[in-house]
Amino acid sequence: MEKIQHKTIPVNGLNMHVAEIGEGPLILFLHGFPELWYSWRHQMAFMAEHGYRAVAPDMRGYGDTTGAPLDDPSKFTVFHLVGDLISLLDAIAANADKVFVVGHDWGAVVASHLCMYRPDRVKAMVDLSVPLFPRGAQMNLVDKMREYYGDDYSMCRFQEPGDIEAEFEDLGAKEVMKNFLALRDPGPLYLPKGKGFGYSAERAPWLTEEELDYYAAKFEQTGFTGAVNYYRALGLGWELNAPWAGAQVTVPVKYVVGEFDLVYHMPGTQDFIHKGGFKKFVPLLEEVVVIEGAAHFVNQERPDEINQHILAFLKQF
Repeated sequence: MEKIQHKTIPVNGLNMHVAEIGEGPLILFLHGFPELWYSWRHQMAFMAEHGYRAVAPDMRGYGDTTGAPLDDPSKFTVFHLVGDLISLLDAIAANADKVFVVGHDWGAVVASHLCMYRPDRVKAMVDLSVPLFPRGAQMNLVDKMREYYGDDYSMCRFQEPGDIEAEFEDLGAKEVMKNFLALRDPGPLYLPKGKGFGYSAERAPWLTEEELDYYAAKFEQTGFTGAVNYYRALGLGWELNAPWAGAQVTVPVKYVVGEFDLVYHMPGTQDFIHKGGFKKFVPLLEEVVVIEGAAHFVNQERPDEINQHILAFLKQF
């Protein structure tokens, strides 16, 4: 089997690091927080073996992608992130048919908005963890989560530039990544000020020491500012998204989530997914799959199951 190839491509003012393997219909894999292209290592090799071209970038502010203005969170809205992908597709697949997109966590948010803004570029989407939530009319997500959970909730702690980065630096990138990737508590993630996680988790059993070291080395290199800037731009993104209030994703979608995913246990989410709300905004939602016993990082924890779910869905098209 051929090995994953790496290249740097000028994209929307960035130098975007892209991993690629295989030939055939293009699948764009989009990682979430706090991840890297590497989060898709299992899916990329599998899909390449089954006749697809798998492409996974380090997203804006992450890994070996450079050029994002880390000191300006306003440059990390979902519009910038979708713009990066359109520019990437123009560079690597300008003459190709519509592409498949697979997103996890923040990558799923970006994938949904790519489908919403530019359905002409997407054939179908596999959405892991985060469904397309409709834009709230009165309040952005950060303020809503602060009302629910208070100032120590992770998303709220991320808002002050430099604050959480200093705590993560004290903990060390390896400890931070070990704790994030080991998350299995479906309750809200609190990061009390001055205490970080407040605990040291055991390394997730699905994660090798070598794999953890890869993540740690990349975040030691970049820090976490790029990653948390996505959360700092949520308020601005909410304002700018007003013209798309109530807009739908009109490509075929399959949604997969771990039973213990903390997103799946946010207030009202399960009712939204299973009782028609999700389908209202994603009318071509074909299937919802809950992976029993799995948690948030389901594509890494249960790679064989996720691989089969992706393949079975994409083979229809």
